[in-house]
Amino acid sequence: MSASAIFILDLKGKVLICRNYMGNMDMNEIDHFMPILMKREEEAEVTPLATHGSSHFLWIKHSNLYLVAMTKKNANASLVYAFLYKIVQVFKEYFKELEEESIRDNFVTVYELMDEVMDFGFPQTTDSKILQEYITQQGHKLEIGAPRPPATVTNAVSWRSEGIKYRKNEVFMDVIESVNLLVNANGSVLRSEIVGTVKLKVVLSGMPELRLGLNDKVLFEITGREKSKTVELEDVKFHQCVRLSRFENDRTISFIPPDGESELMSYRLNTTVKPLIWIESMIEKFSHSRVEIKVKARSQFKSRSTANNVSILVPVPSDADSPKFKTSTGTAKWVPEKSVVLWNIKSFPGGKEYTMRAHFGLPSVDSDDLEAKRPITVDFEIPYFTVSGIQVRYLKIIEKSGYQALPWVRYITQSGDYQLRTK
Repeated sequence: MSASAIFILDLKGKVLICRNYMGNMDMNEIDHFMPILMKREEEAEVTPLATHGSSHFLWIKHSNLYLVAMTKKNANASLVYAFLYKIVQVFKEYFKELEEESIRDNFVTVYELMDEVMDFGFPQTTDSKILQEYITQQGHKLEIGAPRPPATVTNAVSWRSEGIKYRKNEVFMDVIESVNLLVNANGSVLRSEIVGTVKLKVVLSGMPELRLGLNDKVLFEITGREKSKTVELEDVKFHQCVRLSRFENDRTISFIPPDGESELMSYRLNTTVKPLIWIESMIEKFSHSRVEIKVKARSQFKSRSTANNVSILVPVPSDADSPKFKTSTGTAKWVPEKSVVLWNIKSFPGGKEYTMRAHFGLPSVDSDDLEAKRPITVDFEIPYFTVSGIQVRYLKIIEKSGYQALPWVRYITQSGDYQLRTK
């Protein structure tokens, strides 16, 4: 059993919209939700679950709204929360922003969506691309003659419509890895991880089945190829189209893809990453009247790769003024509202080292050096490169009509939360 009823409340707890899916609970029970929440906030014991008698309220807050699922005992809590976050996503794709005003302005559409996303307490179609085929912004369009549900609703594959046709069949796959890094002032790596996503753009006719092969460590161990270069994937999350039972059995990633753009999977690697762009900085103050900053940036990846659009944000004292810059490459500018120097390098090949010097005036009055030392942050993107070494070994496309389709694979590494602390 999932949710008996779903409510959308404003910040005062007033019901904006609700839907009773099972009819097995008193809808007035929702009046107890807000007092329980306020009492817990006073006691600093806020939890995502509130209970009144045999009624349970599972809730999330988004913008200036509370989304509350009301249920009796034995509900699958993780399913309910996944559903609440999913309908937030659906509403956002319909109304751009989900807030009280967008609910009030789109009552009819919200009710129609709530009717479709759940049936008798069980989630149904929650893919906004499919919902948009038959619930339009203008409300439900009546057709002359007997109404027919879209094929997708009666179809086993709820995320893809039947009868899709393209003249040229192609699949574009992007493997994007973000590097999160924190380096302390002594140059030691305190935290490093890689967060990866595999994104698809599918331009394929019919109902194709795709099979994706990666250099996955567990798969290679199963098939006796431990010596090959592999990647140990953690926290793997898949789009609903992936057949999880097949993956659990033999690590095969097999799926009928959604049409257009989607995120197929995400993963994480807790691994010690050698910093791809290393920064050294030196700040010198002279008699409280001027400050000199010297920054050295070094790319620590192979020369055949190039980092694009590198931005290095170097913090400067908030009372600094009269900037002068000298760079060995790129451009530097002062961003006073953020108290930083922004050093932009459009193209940064591997194995190179560049320098930037900045000179600032300081007020003659000595404001005691109480400013917290802020880290240097770096943004970059390296195409045709993955820091984990993940590889798409094959992408097979099987469709009963037997057409030929081209798969295109692209690798990108980019900065995530990439910070280097300064002395």
